[in-house]
Amino acid sequence: MSANPLGGSFRAACIQMTTGRDMAPNIETVARMTREARSAGADLVMTPEVCNIIEPNRQAQLGKVRFEGEDPMLAAGRDLARETGVWLLLGSLAVRAEGEERLANRSILLSPKGEIVARYDKIHMFDVDLAGGESYRESNRFRPGEQAVLADLPWGRLGMTICYDMRFAYLYRALAHAGATLLSVPAAFTVPTGRAHWHVLLRARAIETGCFLFAPAQTGEHAEGRRTYGHSLIVSPWGEVLADGGEELGFVLAEIDMAKVAEARRMVPALGHDRPFASAEAPAARAAE
Repeated sequence: MSANPLGGSFRAACIQMTTGRDMAPNIETVARMTREARSAGADLVMTPEVCNIIEPNRQAQLGKVRFEGEDPMLAAGRDLARETGVWLLLGSLAVRAEGEERLANRSILLSPKGEIVARYDKIHMFDVDLAGGESYRESNRFRPGEQAVLADLPWGRLGMTICYDMRFAYLYRALAHAGATLLSVPAAFTVPTGRAHWHVLLRARAIETGCFLFAPAQTGEHAEGRRTYGHSLIVSPWGEVLADGGEELGFVLAEIDMAKVAEARRMVPALGHDRPFASAEAPAARAAE
């Protein structure tokens, strides 16, 4: 596991919003809440998944979404980071991908100078059919990413993920072994899966890795009746919920003491206990030998 010598303490904020199908109001919301969070003492501010646009109609979405360099939310975010002096994670943006009809679901980390420090394209696609008739095929609209991403912040190393990624524990363990002490999981989680799995999965990812975890979330009712769960979370390396946004619009804020990472990993040093093992075989295969 790579060592990360950074530490200290800082304040982190997770924005909770209801993204609409037109970008301008979404930009205004992110700008207002980022300024408010900064005024409350936040050093790192994070927005939810697809904070620039949630447009259910595919053709309308393709007409509104731009390449990264032309995206209005990114341009506004860069200006906002420079204005406020905050580290700003645009949890994800729907942006056009070169040579593809499908889009990229891209998380972008901005420095206080407005510079792009890191980009991460969501790896795992949410292709599910839920009870009650809800059906999602994210891979029809978005191409999956292929690269795990780490970024250095002044206090520690950030492992960048998005929403459905949270169900794939191996990604988080790999990030922790590569030096992550902080994890971001911006999301637009459905209500049924949120009620069942949101808190337990996010707490598990924090506990397994000994990392602080930040999950800024969409909430409420979006265009054409889509509903998201809310409950933006900040979780400690010991699995304690330091902040929970409930279902309301706004932001949650927590003090992050990086000494807690080493403390949790010292008490349960599981990251140093990985062992190689042979893959499991089905019982029928063993019986045929």
